[in-house]
Amino acid sequence: MPHILISAADRGLKDIGWLQSNFSLSFGPYANPARSGFGLLRVFNDDFVQPGGGFGLHAHANMEIISVMLAGRMNHKDSLGYSEEVATDWVQIMSAGTGLRHEEHNIGDDEVNFLQIWIEPKLQNVTPRYQRRHFPAEKRRNRLTTIVSNEEGTAHCWINQNAKLSLGFFDAGQTVDYTLNPLNKGVFIFLLEGQLTVNGQAVAPRESLGLWETADVHISCEAESKFIVIEAPINH
Repeated sequence: MPHILISAADRGLKDIGWLQSNFSLSFGPYANPARSGFGLLRVFNDDFVQPGGGFGLHAHANMEIISVMLAGRMNHKDSLGYSEEVATDWVQIMSAGTGLRHEEHNIGDDEVNFLQIWIEPKLQNVTPRYQRRHFPAEKRRNRLTTIVSNEEGTAHCWINQNAKLSLGFFDAGQTVDYTLNPLNKGVFIFLLEGQLTVNGQAVAPRESLGLWETADVHISCEAESKFIVIEAPINH
């Protein structure tokens, strides 16, 4: 079973004071030919934004952009007319399509931590779209919760790609069996807290494990663990 393990210390780093970005895949100043992406998962950043810091107005097109809020409070303003607040346990998506502009700033008194995830779209030049959903931690314990998929619905966000993102929050001793189509899909798992064993491979906090050419993924929680599972097309 082919796989790649990316340790916390082996990630790229950008630290400009108000922003510390940890890059599991190539992005911005971090160019690693061996990690130009994981299939159509192009960007996976573990970002920390200090109070008062933020991303000024900038543009995107033809990319599915997902933010998973782990701690703190940020605003969101975009050229579609949205002016929202996203905080801990919120997830927002921008299906950029033909193009949109947005800005995000830390509007709280505490550090913001969020995952910035980019996935290539299935269809080009679609109408841009923004969406957000709340996934309280207390409602997710000991269940793998779908937060993003390619299917419309009221329980999760949906994007323009045959991909699925799920959050796990499990007690020690719990196990998860995840199945997928091995012909064209891979699974990228990032551990936030705790300790996992995934198909026999130990995974420590802030490590990523990418798996492909397998239909079954067995996740064992060796301690109370929080993690994200990204299923995405592995081949163009």
